[in-house]
Amino acid sequence: MSTEKKMFASLPPSYFPELRREAWGRLFGLGIREARKGAGLSIEQAAPLAGIEVSEWTAIEDGYVPQDQNRLRAMAAAMEISFDRIAMLVLLCREAWEL
Repeated sequence: MSTEKKMFASLPPSYFPELRREAWGRLFGLGIREARKGAGLSIEQAAPLAGIEVSEWTAIEDGYVPQDQNRLRAMAAAMEISFDRIAMLVLLCREAWEL
């Protein structure tokens, strides 16, 4: 615990939830990126298949976490993976939604 206090001594305590949300969001994005690559798709191919803009898909892979279940289902369908796989990723990274 003392190491954490030294590392983040200059950050206000109110910043920790946002820092935690960002870290979990990036992990979620990494999982989406790996699933997309595993499907053999570029962002430019995957985004239209999911009915979203390339910029939004890029933002998701960079750590933005959509809260719309239909959006997540569309992404799973575009990558031809089960929604359960994305749901497990959501459960793993659930702190990305908690502030």
